Amino acid sequence: MQESNSPIRVAINGYGNLGRAVEAAVHAAPDLELVAIFTRRDPQSLQTLFAPAVHVDQAADYVGKVDVCALCGGSATDLQTQGPQFAALFNTVDSFDNHALIPQYFETMNEVCTQNSTVSVISTGWDPGLFSLQRLIAQAVLPQGQTTTFWGRGVSQGHSDAIRRIDGVEGAIQYTVPVQSAKARALEGEAGDLSARQKHRRECFVVAAEGADRDRIREQIVTMPNYFEPYDTTVEFISAEELARDHAQMPHGGDVIRAGTTAQGAHQSIHFNLALGSNPQFTGAMVTATCRAVARLAAGGELRALAGAYTVFDIPPTLYCAQPPADLRRDLL
Repeated sequence: MQESNSPIRVAINGYGNLGRAVEAAVHAAPDLELVAIFTRRDPQSLQTLFAPAVHVDQAADYVGKVDVCALCGGSATDLQTQGPQFAALFNTVDSFDNHALIPQYFETMNEVCTQNSTVSVISTGWDPGLFSLQRLIAQAVLPQGQTTTFWGRGVSQGHSDAIRRIDGVEGAIQYTVPVQSAKARALEGEAGDLSARQKHRRECFVVAAEGADRDRIREQIVTMPNYFEPYDTTVEFISAEELARDHAQMPHGGDVIRAGTTAQGAHQSIHFNLALGSNPQFTGAMVTATCRAVARLAAGGELRALAGAYTVFDIPPTLYCAQPPADLRRDLL
């Protein structure tokens, strides 16, 4: 149990782009302490920056030594297994981003947390996460209206990871690209019922293993349910050198737009925009802030959470911040 004046003890499971981003964000936070980084790889092979690497099989040894564990695996395969496994041991935060499967994943996590007296916040980040909050608030303020979300142009970590899991793929990156004519319609309040295909397209750049069946890989990508099947998707095969040279950066961003009318008929619109120089770094920053909130929820006091799963919808905003509520009221309200 975390003491009131002691740092919040954070562990990380997974050391890819997101895990490294969370490591840096936790290290920079004045009230957080990084305890361990769990990995499936040989811990001796990991060049971590601020905390020791520990094999995932030893995670149970850290029960009672960790206030919250940030789960930094991919949504396509990792989190659906690792989420319940780690929620049985620790309070957790994850960025599960397969929107279609969030309700099912929530129920699984809620059951495990309830049985093990832990608290988990799922699907944090920027979308799901900050964009989810904007959609909720915009809908509450303008109940008579329509919300449209656009992502990109930018790198989707989850979709890129899903491609890399295909047999014969050695490397890949995927860009989500908004259809500009659809975005213009949304800004004018004329989006109507645009389909996923009408709002976005997906560009995939893939490094195939020598001798791999490229037609099979292409077919597995474009027909992948939830990830690519609902969109116009292009697949371009490139070399590993091209991937490293032309696609090393990971920008992203997007827009939440709600257009509607207030009770007396005036047209109103809400437009929330993110422009991200680094998708994993921003997601890692949001995961880290949520780790603070989860530890506070689980630690006690009037806002103590019952064991179970939660989302960003359920967390008082002040719990994300390192500053005390009185300072936030003075400086930000």
